[in-house]
Amino acid sequence: MPRNRAFQSSTRRQFIGQCCAAVGSMGVLSTLAQMRLMGAVASPGSVLGATGQAQSDFRALVCLFLNGGNDTNNVIVPRDTSDYQAYAWARGGLAVSRDDLLELNPVNSDGRAWGMHPSLASVRELFVGGQMAVLANVGTLLHPTTKAQYEAGSVPLPPQLFSHSDQSVQWQSSVADQAFQTGWGGRLADLTNAFNENNQISMNITLDGKNSFQVGRDVVQYAVGTEGPVSLWWHDGDDDSVAPRISALRDVQTQEHANLMRTAFGQVTDNALASSELLGGILDAADPLAATFPDTELGGQLAMIARLIGVREQLGLRRQIFFARLGGWDLHDSQIGAHETLLAELSDAMKAFYDATTEMGVANDVTTFTASDFGRTMVTNGDGSDHGWGSHHFIMGGAVQGGQFYGAMPDLAVGGPDDTDHGRWIPTVSVDEYNATLARWFGVSDTDMPLILPNIGRFAQPDLGFMG
Repeated sequence: MPRNRAFQSSTRRQFIGQCCAAVGSMGVLSTLAQMRLMGAVASPGSVLGATGQAQSDFRALVCLFLNGGNDTNNVIVPRDTSDYQAYAWARGGLAVSRDDLLELNPVNSDGRAWGMHPSLASVRELFVGGQMAVLANVGTLLHPTTKAQYEAGSVPLPPQLFSHSDQSVQWQSSVADQAFQTGWGGRLADLTNAFNENNQISMNITLDGKNSFQVGRDVVQYAVGTEGPVSLWWHDGDDDSVAPRISALRDVQTQEHANLMRTAFGQVTDNALASSELLGGILDAADPLAATFPDTELGGQLAMIARLIGVREQLGLRRQIFFARLGGWDLHDSQIGAHETLLAELSDAMKAFYDATTEMGVANDVTTFTASDFGRTMVTNGDGSDHGWGSHHFIMGGAVQGGQFYGAMPDLAVGGPDDTDHGRWIPTVSVDEYNATLARWFGVSDTDMPLILPNIGRFAQPDLGFMG
């Protein structure tokens, strides 16, 4: 189908940019750890999960990043009378009606009654069915921190604590006290790539462009669109001249040049073209899924991730890590309506994705988890909320010990023991503990965990218990 020249130029620039981005990955890994994993791959039955049971051949992690800071004070809401009244007073016009809340009865309870936002009906269905857990009050920390320590400045805090860009990177790197080099998903891929039989298509695939989470030293993130791999395109590209043009371009790109940079760029571009052709052909030949995804931004991203998991055997991949991102959560104003729409999009897309993994028979082998810059203040600023700290997150999959809350819900009193100011909750669970629990399920041993999460030794719970 003909496209205009402006789109054609933009597509080429995006493609070249993605090729260049593949060059710049950094990180440090233990060769000994890689050798241990390679030995495990040679004897798959010897690979043990957190429970001591042999793991199946396949694992996939899917990170859903909610860009801008999700207001989770309206995701999980107290239903008991006194706590709800305090919530409604602080929230003002943002408060969700108590009558509209979806009742939650977690297997474990702290004695308080809780409800879920009415736009999260599909998520609640998964929670009640045991395929989803809630991790409460998690955030970036350098050390466990109390309110007294926060106010006294007696423990170091993550730098630029309420900054979108800094906190997004710190969530995705899990190394808040160092300048960014690699993401924890990139380090995880570098360590576990030995499980895979074919490295032509990266085990780290992003559906929303370049991200910090998947930056590694050896395994580079590979960008795929909701319609498939990014490829070169010419005006009137359906004619018979396309294949010869691409062949000629690849011949030019693989020529040796006196300038080493030109040679390297040519090789990277040629590899990208070959990967695009390979993956595009495999996806085109795959049987379509029966699962129906919503026609939304996140629905499209998760639909493609499901398709990529469906062709894992053709790609020779036994470990995959995916990144999807949904923006729009920075709601300082006009939050009513916009937040409900975002939550519904998240909820329906997650349910469709879980249904797709069930259809493919891999629900127990795929774990999806949410992340976000930070939570938001309990106290409204009028018609929105401001940057917070601790927030609640969802973990979904057949291996998840669902129907439960993990961590500790904060004391919701404004000015109370968990509040720094205006209902900015001090996290009681660190991002490191959250990520370590996921990494252990993915196949990382306790011995190797510091290679993925260097600060994990500072925290008491490297396994929060939400994975089977």
